[in-house]
This record gives sequence, C-alpha cells and structure tokens, in this order.
Amino acid sequence: MLLIAVASQNKMAADHFGHCETFEIFTTEDGQIVSEESVDNPGHKPGFLPRFLHERGVNVIVAGGMGASAVDIFNENDIEVIVGARGQARDLAQAYLDGELESTGSVCHHEHEH
Repeated sequence: MLLIAVASQNKMAADHFGHCETFEIFTTEDGQIVSEESVDNPGHKPGFLPRFLHERGVNVIVAGGMGASAVDIFNENDIEVIVGARGQARDLAQAYLDGELESTGSVCHHEHEH
C-alpha cells in the first residue's frame, strides 16, 4: 500500500504546497487508486505539514512548488517529493503510479556530514 498526497486547490495541484486548500490523499494498492480522502490543510507553520503528513502515513507528496526546508523535512521522514506538478490531483496520483510523473522543480539538496 502506498499513500500519495497532492497539495491541492479545488482538486488541482496547488502552486505553493504550504498554502494549499486541501491535501488529496490517495490510497493505492498494486498500482491502482483504491480510495481518496480530502484533508483540510491544518495551517502553514514551519516544519509542521511534513510531520502532519508523515503521521498520516503518506509516502509521496506532490505539489506545484515547495520550499527547500520543507523538502528536507520530507526527505528526513522518508517521503518522496515531487514538485513542478500541474493538473488534476487524481490524474497526478495515477501518473505517479504509472511512472510518468517526475519532479521538475529546482530544489536544492545538500549533503550534511554527521
């Protein structure tokens, strides 16, 4: 089972992840969408939304745009980030399952030594 969340505005990919209206969360099995849930954005606070979605079991987040710090937090929580998405939330989730959705946004990834 894979959970795909799409940051949405009227069921379309939102340009800014943190300011979306809802998260359309698609439960998938064997490459098919089996259920869909619309979850209201609980509010934009730095670092909050990646953890909120992680606690809901989300594996993939899809958005039009996202700040680098949010991407880092998603990565720390083993959630795949797809940015630069455009279109209907459900179509984007299916495109991801079909291997046709790739991140096109320019987000910096930095390696840190611990």
